[in-house]
Amino acid sequence: MEPGESSYREDRNRLPVAFAAGAIIVLILLGGLFLLTRVMQSHSPSAAVKLPFGAEEQVYAERIHFRDIQLAHATNFLNQDFTYVAGTISNDGDRTVRALGITVEFHDPFNQLILRESQQLIGPDTGPLAAGQRHDFQMTLEHLPATWNHENPAIRVTGLILD
Repeated sequence: MEPGESSYREDRNRLPVAFAAGAIIVLILLGGLFLLTRVMQSHSPSAAVKLPFGAEEQVYAERIHFRDIQLAHATNFLNQDFTYVAGTISNDGDRTVRALGITVEFHDPFNQLILRESQQLIGPDTGPLAAGQRHDFQMTLEHLPATWNHENPAIRVTGLILD
């Protein structure tokens, strides 16, 4: 046995253990990332259930109004752009709205549709909107195309659950 031979064998025996430990850490991190994305998707507004919009709901939708629409633009520390659409929704009818889905549409200068986003504004998280009541809302858009005409978007009701 030559001098230094035993330390070489010890180092060589430690290599598989270090590799296995590193692989386990990477798997744990990937698993955590996977679970985090699943939780975020299940809580995102776009994951909402499609609400009914039959003849009765379409007639009542005429009594739902959107007022004081405001747009705001922000950039976060990662240099990502966000546009916020905020306003007040009013139930000018005689029934309580248990759930309300909307579609927001942005157009270009030629009035062509360039972005359509849907979201549920009223639901289990917000509580119902009784007859005659108003409720503030805000929705966040991650990217608004540069060809946008800088006018307020068209907002329309696309789903309702009524009492």
